[in-house]
Amino acid sequence: MRWLKIILILSFCLFGAYSVSMNFVDESKSFTHQSEINYPIDKVFPQFNNLQNFSVWNDYFASQKDLSFAYFTPYEGLGSAMKFSDKNNDVHGDVFIRYSNPNRTLRYQLFEGDNDNPYLIDVKFVPQGEKTKLIWNIHTPKRDYLERSLNLITEDFFVDNIDKSMKNLYQLLGNKVDKDQKLASIKYDSIMVENRDGELLLGVNVSTRNTKDILFKNIVMNHGKVVNYVRSDLGKKDDEFGTPVLLTNPANLKDKEVSYFYGVPLPKRISVSDNNFSFHTLNAGKVYYIYYQGNYNNRMQSVQELLKKAKKDTMRNGQLMEEFLEEPFENQPVKLKLSLPVYR
Repeated sequence: MRWLKIILILSFCLFGAYSVSMNFVDESKSFTHQSEINYPIDKVFPQFNNLQNFSVWNDYFASQKDLSFAYFTPYEGLGSAMKFSDKNNDVHGDVFIRYSNPNRTLRYQLFEGDNDNPYLIDVKFVPQGEKTKLIWNIHTPKRDYLERSLNLITEDFFVDNIDKSMKNLYQLLGNKVDKDQKLASIKYDSIMVENRDGELLLGVNVSTRNTKDILFKNIVMNHGKVVNYVRSDLGKKDDEFGTPVLLTNPANLKDKEVSYFYGVPLPKRISVSDNNFSFHTLNAGKVYYIYYQGNYNNRMQSVQELLKKAKKDTMRNGQLMEEFLEEPFENQPVKLKLSLPVYR
């Protein structure tokens, strides 16, 4: 009984000392951190402005392997949103882009758990030739009196996270630069022949109006839908699925409505719970192909060249395959590999 009293007295003393010390800790904290990455602003900013990209290399998310994500339109810039959680919902929260000034400034709001007060994270981008300087301004949420001790370690946590994230981003951009160099060596507007391997695609079947504005906007939306599902619901990393492919009947490309399948290659068939998604098998075989870059609506001349080549060689053709070598964005040019399966 005596020991119990002693333990209680010591506990009250420690609690009292802790409570008094919290009077000297601010309820929230603001701090600044600077970092630098050896890539130009046009390569760096899109990795921050798109939350699907951001969650891949940011160590806050990438270091927790069992996190799943849900992304909401628009998928980049002002108004973008993302939810994250682990299997047991022990770790969960939301991220929003509240301000976006291209190549200059971004503001994020990060809500952790059920806390209604967010972290405010402002990132300023300063181009320095082939390098980019980043200035991070972080403001922590207001904390209850007894939680203020967390503010004593928050800065160290964020600085460590930022430094690890910059290393992840540098490696990611290095891989993208290798890909860009390969794309730069592509010879456009020349018809070539190859024997293509078979592939298994997971994606969505779509019908939409075939107008210049509506068709490509619909493709961009379904690209986000498919990639989001594969990344967040299926937990696949970028190196675990292939280049997005659009399949359509070339004979219908001038109709008022067009139907297409949009999907990404996966190595094997897996269980899919969402009925909006289905698998499509591409058979191995001979294809004529041509590379195209420019406005998506102007690709038709390249498609016609493929069809003329097949007709000249007295070959029958299958569905047109449009591979997006770079992620499609509204009001931006595309890089496509247009392939036409041919057979006797």
